[in-house]
Amino acid sequence: MNNSKRSPLKDRPLRNPGQSLDEQLHDVRDDYVLEPLVFALLIVLLTAAEWWKYYQSQPPAPFHYSIVAVVAVAYAVFRFYRVLPRVRQLKLGRDGEKEVGQNLEALRERGYQVFHDVVGDGFNLDHVLIGPAGVFTVETKTHSKPAKGDARIAFDGERILVDGFELDRNPVVQAKAQASWLRELLAGSTGRSFEVRSVIVYPGWFVEHTGPSKRGSWVLNPKALPAFLDHEPAQLTPEDAHLASFHLSRFVRTANK
Repeated sequence: MNNSKRSPLKDRPLRNPGQSLDEQLHDVRDDYVLEPLVFALLIVLLTAAEWWKYYQSQPPAPFHYSIVAVVAVAYAVFRFYRVLPRVRQLKLGRDGEKEVGQNLEALRERGYQVFHDVVGDGFNLDHVLIGPAGVFTVETKTHSKPAKGDARIAFDGERILVDGFELDRNPVVQAKAQASWLRELLAGSTGRSFEVRSVIVYPGWFVEHTGPSKRGSWVLNPKALPAFLDHEPAQLTPEDAHLASFHLSRFVRTANK
C-alpha cells in the first residue's frame, strides 16, 4: 500500500499585504534578538548550576562562569537595542502596507483585481491594481508624523517633500522603475503592451500638489485613490483586464517555486 501523499494545491497562494516586510521582521528578530538571547540564557543557566554546587559544598567554579554570563547578557542587550529602530521601522512599514491593502480590497467592487506584495528580483511591488482605468503599481510609504504641527506631503510633479524635507532616495524614481518592470513582465507574458502607471500613497498624511497637473505618477493619501480612479477614462476592456490579471497571477503563484 502506497502511503506517500502530496499537497492538493497546485500552486502557492497569492501573497498578503506587507508579507515581505513580515519576512524581514522575522529574520531580524531571529538574527539580532533570539540568537543572542538564547546564548545568554544558556550561560546564565550554567552559572546558576555552578553556584548551586557552591552552596551544596561541592567543588564549584562559578566565578569565571559569572564573568561569561555578564558578558553574554551585555551582548544580548546591546544587540537588542541596536536592532530596535530597525524593528520599529519594519513594523511601521508592514502595518502601513496592510492598512493600504485592506483599503484597496474595496476596489474589487468597482471591477479591479488587487495583488499584494508581488516579488521581483531583489525588490517587491507593494500592490498592483488592474481594472477599468488601467494597470497601476501602488507603492506605500509609511512615515512617522511629528507630534505637533501641520504635517503634510508636498509633490511638485517630480520631487516629494515630507514635512518640508526632501528624501535621500526619490520615491518617484523608484515607483517609475517598478511600473516599467511590470510593463515588461506583462508584455513578455501576454505578448500585449499594457500601459502601467505608478501611484505612491502616504497613509495618514495630507498630500498637497504644488506643481502643474500632468499625466505622471500619482502621489496621494490612499483614501483619495478611488476618486482619482473614478475620474480616469476607461483604458482596459474586461477581457484585457482579465488577461493581464491572469498572467500576473500565474507569475505570483509560480515565482521561485
